[in-house]
Amino acid sequence: MELRQLRYFVTVAQEASFTRAAARLHLAQPGLSAQIRQLERELGRPLLDRGGRTITLTEVGAAVLPHARAALAAAERITHTVDEFTGLLRGQVRVGLISGAAVEEFDVAAVLADFHHDHPQIGISLTEDTSERMLAALGRGELDMALVGMTGAELDPAIGIEVVLDTAVVAAVAAADPGYGDEVALTALRDRPLICLTPGTGIRGVFERACAAAGFEPGIAYEAAAPALLLRLAARGLGVAVVPELTTEEAAAFGVRTVRIVEPELRGRLALAWRTDRPASPAAKVLLGQLRIALRADA
Repeated sequence: MELRQLRYFVTVAQEASFTRAAARLHLAQPGLSAQIRQLERELGRPLLDRGGRTITLTEVGAAVLPHARAALAAAERITHTVDEFTGLLRGQVRVGLISGAAVEEFDVAAVLADFHHDHPQIGISLTEDTSERMLAALGRGELDMALVGMTGAELDPAIGIEVVLDTAVVAAVAAADPGYGDEVALTALRDRPLICLTPGTGIRGVFERACAAAGFEPGIAYEAAAPALLLRLAARGLGVAVVPELTTEEAAAFGVRTVRIVEPELRGRLALAWRTDRPASPAAKVLLGQLRIALRADA
């Protein structure tokens, strides 16, 4: 039997469909079916039950599946070991970035460009999404690392993080709005129209958890993925924007002024996250190290 046949078998078992498995493997379905049948002939027993609407494992297939997965994992570890020994880097690195804010705070593009220049044979897959979805993707092994906003939710113990930015969360109102002083209690925002980042983002999670602890549900009038748009809406008097802390110059440029949120004060944290319970590929290790160095330098 061949490793590719085991990989095909594992993929069909995961997808419960030859059609979906073939699409995932970028193969023609007849070719995939032929490879699985060849594997079954070599083993002398059917591994898959093709009689129903979905493909299921036979009793033998269910017994073989964990061994097939272990064989594929062992082969991957062998490749990683040789790569590390020889200094050769290859493969694909999957990176996640929170929408908008990451590139404003750090020149991640420069780090990726330098990495690509040094290792042109490495493919880089870049995903932009909310923090919650990227942390879930890390947990499923679909990302190697991600720059995320911490929502305040309890993290999977298998996720390692390095906080690279810790900032106050403030309220931004139109510069001419006379209804606010230098600070505002969180509960005073109970009945105000609020302008927030989208659900799943770090600051939105921190804010909603604080409101829940204070006993109320915030009234979200507008939401957007980019803090700059929130500020423009607030400048037009459409509500109170909940955003990361701004300098006086930044606030003035957007036509807003910031008000400290107190009782309690809220903090937003940006962190680099990765899996700690499974060996990363050599390429992922190198890029993770370069990102950590660059983020520390910029923090």
